[in-house]
Amino acid sequence: MNPRYQQLCQWLNQQTGDTNPQLTSVAGDASFRRYYRLETEQGPRIVMDAPPPEEDCTPFVSIAKEWFQQGVAVPEIFAQDLKQGFLLLEDFGDQQLLPLLEQGAQQANPLYQDAIDALLQIQTTQGQHLPHYDNALLMREMELFREWFCQKWLALELTETDHQLIDNTFAYLSEHAQAQPKVTVHRDYHSRNLMLTPEGKHNIGIIDFQDAVYGPITYDLLSLLRDAYITWPKDQVHHWQNHFWCQLEQKGQMPTGYRQKQFVEDFDMIGAQRHLKIVGIFARLWLRDGKSGYLADIPRTFDHLLEDCKPYPQLEEFTHWLQSRIQPALEEKQFQQEVPV
Repeated sequence: MNPRYQQLCQWLNQQTGDTNPQLTSVAGDASFRRYYRLETEQGPRIVMDAPPPEEDCTPFVSIAKEWFQQGVAVPEIFAQDLKQGFLLLEDFGDQQLLPLLEQGAQQANPLYQDAIDALLQIQTTQGQHLPHYDNALLMREMELFREWFCQKWLALELTETDHQLIDNTFAYLSEHAQAQPKVTVHRDYHSRNLMLTPEGKHNIGIIDFQDAVYGPITYDLLSLLRDAYITWPKDQVHHWQNHFWCQLEQKGQMPTGYRQKQFVEDFDMIGAQRHLKIVGIFARLWLRDGKSGYLADIPRTFDHLLEDCKPYPQLEEFTHWLQSRIQPALEEKQFQQEVPV
């Protein structure tokens, strides 16, 4: 038994009185956090092990308590030790939305409607005190595309012209993102962070929200509907977009003066920003952290990026560059190197 695990068991003994807690490992995420399931007399609980200094539980705890009190479907916190990085949480089960969505649009439709309702509930919370999705953060995220995806993974030598085009595009997308109406943003609202809860008090349980910010109204909807792990036809995405728009109106959450045409453009533009970030993150997870499982999702995410950029003349030069310079390099990379699984 390693010292960290022993430390965790001692903490659980103090919280539950169980002298020999039986922990079962459950699926983790892209961070240093580890998760276990603990059976208690009150039912199953999730134990989060977030080792300092790599992970800081403080944002998770703060947001979880605030959102829980306001009716957002996040796990209840039963015990916490921020210094050691241990949390005892409500268990939402193991049923991610992704496998259910993969069964087709008919199965997905009510799930997406539930997920949109839950998203609208998040957007009713006061988020001004959260970190703002400002230019520095938006640019830092997009730089992952240049550094980790283009230069380190595809091993491209970018020219001064390439850098200038990238700089101009990043600046445009950042400016566009900051011009959107502002709401509370989960920041990673997709099918692997949404759970179908077993006999729970929510239809959809929401996890992995510790990086929440105050930012663009379309960001989380984009994350949900242009998910890095699944692709839907355009007309299906538009159907769910329209459902979100109608719900904004019905619930009285529509920003003053906001128009649907602008909403659709905002959705695509924030999509370009997010997809640039995501392909960079996926490349970094492999090159820096040795996590190869996300490489298989890069081509899908790159396709999302192209789809979001193509309709807009202001991104025409960047779209052409993606198709002529980056896409062939990506295809060559896939041909030369079998994606590890």
